[in-house]
Amino acid sequence: MRVPSLLALAAAGALLLPVAANAGNFPAGKEAAYMTQCTQVASGQGVDAATAKKHCDCGAQAIKKNFTDAEIADLDSNDGVDAKLMQKAQTVVKKACAPKS
Repeated sequence: MRVPSLLALAAAGALLLPVAANAGNFPAGKEAAYMTQCTQVASGQGVDAATAKKHCDCGAQAIKKNFTDAEIADLDSNDGVDAKLMQKAQTVVKKACAPKS
């Protein structure tokens, strides 16, 4: 590999670090709970099981991509969820998972 190509690859990797550093994960067992709750709500709104699962999977991935571990944990806290954080989560999921026209 030539040096300029290696430098370009290193520069691209460095630019992606802030994006990767922001990504989070659900606390242990919480992603399954999210999926269960999400599919139940979707089914209650008349959405078929396959569509509900697809939307909920998308939502979980959007949350992991756009929120830190601490923010994800706060979304499921027992002491009340920050309204701004919940609004941000709803907006992120809606934008990422809206049906494509």
